Amino acid sequence: MAIPQKDDDQQTQNPPAVGWTGRIEQHYRRIKENAETYPYVWSSYIVVYGGFGLWFAYRWRKLRRTEDRVRVLQERLRKLAESEESTSSAAAKSDKASPPAYKAPN
Repeated sequence: MAIPQKDDDQQTQNPPAVGWTGRIEQHYRRIKENAETYPYVWSSYIVVYGGFGLWFAYRWRKLRRTEDRVRVLQERLRKLAESEESTSSAAAKSDKASPPAYKAPN
């Protein structure tokens, strides 16, 4: 009887996975074989998901810039409101301290 050679070849190519490192290496080999077998599928994945990644990075950066601009504008508005409040409160204090310009006749 002849012993099938295919089983022997498979065992030499893919030794049994020992522990989690062996499983990771085996999984990596399967992915690598698949990528070599179907290069157009994998390249399309890279193009599509790479495009999504670029779009996401662009939108994220734009959002951060917008938030920074809003923070600067809010700070300027807060300083302006404080300065107006201090000038109006100073003017109100000076009006209360000074006697009225009109005096009633006796």
